[in-house]
Amino acid sequence: MKYIVKNDWYTVGRHLGTLMIGIGISTLIPLIMAIIYQENNYLNFIIPGLFSIIIGYFFHKLPAKATIKIKHGMIVSSLTWLWAGLIGSFVMIAYTPDFISAFFENISAWTTTGFTMFSDVEVLPYSILFLRCFEQWIGGLGLVTLMIGISLQSGKTVTQLYRSEARDEKISPSIGNTLKKLIKLYIGVTIVGVLIFIVAGMPIFDAICNTFTSISTGGIPIKNNSIGFYHNNLFNLISIFIMIIGATSFLTVYKSIRTKALSFLRDIQFQLMIFLIIIFFIILYFTTDMTAMDLLFHVVSSITTTGSSLDTNTQIANWSSVAKVMIILLMIIGGSTGSTAGAIKLMRVILIFKGFYSQVMNVLSPESRVIKLKISNLKINESSIKEANNYLSLYMLILVIGWLVLIFYGYDPFNALFDVTSAQGNIGLSTGIISVTMPVFAKIMIIINMWSGRLEIISLLVLIRAGFDVLKK
Repeated sequence: MKYIVKNDWYTVGRHLGTLMIGIGISTLIPLIMAIIYQENNYLNFIIPGLFSIIIGYFFHKLPAKATIKIKHGMIVSSLTWLWAGLIGSFVMIAYTPDFISAFFENISAWTTTGFTMFSDVEVLPYSILFLRCFEQWIGGLGLVTLMIGISLQSGKTVTQLYRSEARDEKISPSIGNTLKKLIKLYIGVTIVGVLIFIVAGMPIFDAICNTFTSISTGGIPIKNNSIGFYHNNLFNLISIFIMIIGATSFLTVYKSIRTKALSFLRDIQFQLMIFLIIIFFIILYFTTDMTAMDLLFHVVSSITTTGSSLDTNTQIANWSSVAKVMIILLMIIGGSTGSTAGAIKLMRVILIFKGFYSQVMNVLSPESRVIKLKISNLKINESSIKEANNYLSLYMLILVIGWLVLIFYGYDPFNALFDVTSAQGNIGLSTGIISVTMPVFAKIMIIINMWSGRLEIISLLVLIRAGFDVLKK
């Protein structure tokens, strides 16, 4: 049976066209930096940007022959991220040795992972550095989410595309209004972050880029040693603050700002995140010889899935086994649902453990007793626990496949696990395995890890299933 027919692809193409136009426009924005810093690379942005806009325009003119459903939204979302990576790679191809490396760099940026193919980012033009950070900033809120929030009004189209990026939180009853409020909040928090960095003494360009990559929990570096370049504890603390805000549910942040109350302190995901930061910090403090600031920064960077670092890749590779295991666990857990963070996410972790608790209590309790599970006084459905467990299984399956690929190429198994976990959770911390010298297929596998991690896997599976339908007669 065919689940995706010709009319479905018309609908997908039409909505994909709108997003392609948005990607084209976003590719032109770094021209501002090229002009300010008098860089002669204008065509690097103009040609790919206009190409995306023109192709998107023709796609947008396709007739919508089917009512948009969640399956269409997921296919659009999956293809949008690939298209964004493709257009960005056209910009960066002049600065990388091959197309795959350029594509890798852009998928890493858009998915807020933060790996880089550049051995020396400090020689790159300001416009290219800005593009990488700007891509992360857009990808943090959600590429599709941000584009449709700006370009479309409320309606079924907006709802299905919003849900396609695994989002369902609402600030207001209307998804359209929710999107607009989310975007305003995201821009507002970004501006505050930039100003704090500037007041603390960071150069304006650096303040903009580092805020973009911290609030988006992306962490792609503009310096070879990331935040560690500055050797400034005040900058480190500001980064920690912004990373935690980025990994906190935007609904919680919005409520806190709107009511002028500390709503985030009552949010179970925020409580768990802070608890884990404290516990892992204490464990590492007494089991490693790393400094307190080094520990705190990397614990926060890991659980928020930002991937910013105070250490070089070589230093990370030399971390103790205990430190690597603790960081791997944090990179698997991730931040809050409804935030810019990646990985499994705190709410799913809570649901999985609630499921374990329910099973144990069902065995111990009298047969007539019904175990009712709640989170923050809200009833939990069995389907939510099942979804969390299914997602964990798929997540770990793809992670293990990526790990086996790196082991096949002869990389150290422990370091390979560290880097693949980082890729799957969209973190970006690396022991040095991720580099331009990687074999091509290893790069492609890590791209799949980053892409599937950002899409939360299901959208990717829907696209693959739709691809099989295309091949059927």
